[in-house]
Amino acid sequence: MHKAGFVNIVGKPNAGKSTLLNQLMGEKLAIVTQKAQTTRHRIFGIYNEEDLQIVFSDTPGVLDAKYGLQERMMDFVKDSLQDADVFLFIVDVTDKAEPSEFLIDKLNKIPVAVLLLLNKVDQTTQEGLEKLVEEWHNRIPKAEILPISALNAFNTDIILPKLRSLLPESPPYYDKEQYTDKPERFFVNEAIREKILLNYEKEIPYSVEVVTEQFKEKEGIIFIDSIIYVERDTQKGIIIGHKGEAIKKVGTEARIDLEKFFSKKIHLNLFVKVKKDWRKNDRDLKNFGYR
Repeated sequence: MHKAGFVNIVGKPNAGKSTLLNQLMGEKLAIVTQKAQTTRHRIFGIYNEEDLQIVFSDTPGVLDAKYGLQERMMDFVKDSLQDADVFLFIVDVTDKAEPSEFLIDKLNKIPVAVLLLLNKVDQTTQEGLEKLVEEWHNRIPKAEILPISALNAFNTDIILPKLRSLLPESPPYYDKEQYTDKPERFFVNEAIREKILLNYEKEIPYSVEVVTEQFKEKEGIIFIDSIIYVERDTQKGIIIGHKGEAIKKVGTEARIDLEKFFSKKIHLNLFVKVKKDWRKNDRDLKNFGYR
């Protein structure tokens, strides 16, 4: 008997969705930082065993969209709420803001199983945890609630067996050798964008999009040319930095990660260009893959 199905990971920004995906997959597919809105796209991670295939879907965090890019990010979330066999709803126990009524309403109405994961439980007390379990049981009565720490792999080992029990009998949806739906260039773009999120402050990381124009392998070396797009000339100067030191640091850190990811030597060239107000331009967003 073979089981297979789609398991979509949803939650607010910074709840730990991408950290959980990487933990369940056993390798880094999604970039992770402490900054909100790190994830912009919907990413499939395809977990395979001999008699099991789980297609995990990592999504951007639910937010109130204020411009075109955020609207497209929310479209990815809405798509993910229509095609799952099981939902992993991840909640940050340290988040004191009001929960997402949009997600609560959707998950209560959707006729599929919900595992509600209370994440970062190492940062709360037993009393606080018990209170949260009761509150969330009242909000989503059908959900099974599990306390976890995605970062520290606490209790995450029970998630895969639970998913196996919930998924239907089915042949695999993807080739068993495939572990994601994204092409190689996507992971190059994301690795570079992660380093920008980690190395720059304020609005700069959110004004950046990365496009890889060349990805060619020759004699065991992958040659990559990538463009970092920003919205204004002043941002271009900040990205490059004094005597090019800032962009050199980004390139070095991204290259190290990419060599681990592809298990090959990488030659990475970075370029910076201005595309004015691309986050609000429908044509630019479509060209960058935000349909």
